[in-house]
Amino acid sequence: MPEHASILQLTGVTVLALAMGVWIAGLIRLLRAPRAPRGGRGIRHRTEAHRRDVLRALPRQRQAGPALESVNLTPAERDAFAGLVRQFSDGRS
Repeated sequence: MPEHASILQLTGVTVLALAMGVWIAGLIRLLRAPRAPRGGRGIRHRTEAHRRDVLRALPRQRQAGPALESVNLTPAERDAFAGLVRQFSDGRS
């Protein structure tokens, strides 16, 4: 036992460590437990319709990303862009 620590300090640290262990164990148990159905509608399996009910406030996600966009540059614009790339790269490869 350290000489500079009183019995109350050591007891307090022990109690806090035990409380933290109980809290972590409870949190792990809560996160691993299957979720109970809401509204007393009985057991309901996680289907696509159920996920839509839970997340109805979120907008629907696209199945594919947006189409790629491209711009045709004139030769003068390509040269100006190449000059900007050289200027910003400062000779780096």
